[in-house]
Amino acid sequence: MIPVLMLITFSLSALLTYRFSRPEGGLYILDRPNARSLHTRPTPMTGGIAMVIAFACAALLACLAHANMQASIWICLSTLLIFAISFIDDCLDISALIRLCVHFAAATLFLGQTGLWVAQLPIPSIDWTLPLIFSVPLSLLFVVWMTNLYNFMDGMDGIAGGMALFGFGTFAVLAGIAGETAFMLMSILVACAATGFLVFNFPPAKIFMGDAGSSSLGFLAAAFSLWGAQLDIFPLWVALLIFSPFIVDATVTLGKRLLRGEKVWEAHRTHYYQRLVQLYGSHRPVLLRVYLLMSACSISALVLMWMPTWVQTLGLLLWCLLYIGLMLLVEDMEQQHNQTQHASLQLSHVKTMAKAS
Repeated sequence: MIPVLMLITFSLSALLTYRFSRPEGGLYILDRPNARSLHTRPTPMTGGIAMVIAFACAALLACLAHANMQASIWICLSTLLIFAISFIDDCLDISALIRLCVHFAAATLFLGQTGLWVAQLPIPSIDWTLPLIFSVPLSLLFVVWMTNLYNFMDGMDGIAGGMALFGFGTFAVLAGIAGETAFMLMSILVACAATGFLVFNFPPAKIFMGDAGSSSLGFLAAAFSLWGAQLDIFPLWVALLIFSPFIVDATVTLGKRLLRGEKVWEAHRTHYYQRLVQLYGSHRPVLLRVYLLMSACSISALVLMWMPTWVQTLGLLLWCLLYIGLMLLVEDMEQQHNQTQHASLQLSHVKTMAKAS
């Protein structure tokens, strides 16, 4: 049953993505370059619709075939809310406040119906159950922030689909080890839908997933993180480590923009991955390095899961130091690039003056 559903999900996602990438495909909505964009030409952005349709169809079949899928039903219904408001935003560009209200509504529906609250602090060495007065707002903020940060990070060819492949693929491996078939199957279906889309989104991308795809994936990442934690497949910190390439970049960038007094809801190109693309002048070399980081996070999560608590804590601290080092490296590369450009301009100016004299 699982191999059949995997094939259906991947094939349907790839076929629909290909169709929507063409003007005659029926859903040909162009993403025109803006201040945030790293692309220079209008590109269709309906790949996320193909991805969500493929996942939804396969998830429906999975729910009919398995009796213990109640949590996944509410996850799918809540995701449809996110998908709907995001698709409308792709078409009409609605206000950030309206989107945020719907995101909180979807998070409330999901958490209220499933009870998948953040029960403990995501730190290995601290075993303290959160009281409901802290658990409820923390859970809501976690789901809404993951929904939005995934959208923020969808600005480079292949990055959002790749994160889904690595993230949900790792979830599936952990669920398989734990013997949780329902969770494993749903995780595999998300990964397969993302892979079908990636066929046409790998640089140079022929189509983007749009907010309808990225916001839906972000919501699913949050929902599956809480679902997996409740099933005791993994602690929440494992999910945060797996998706840390997105969480760290988006959170640090947002914090910096807030400190500078910038309007965080406006388009920009200051994420670390965006800055690297501008330095390299190409998506592919940056994407391959990001994939390497994603795979390292997944492998670390799989290894640390079975280690003593003190090793887990040490591992997370080392990852914090590594991320600080990577961010400093990007800033140093930018500084060297700017110095080189400045020296080149000065040399060009000297040569021009010499010719004039």
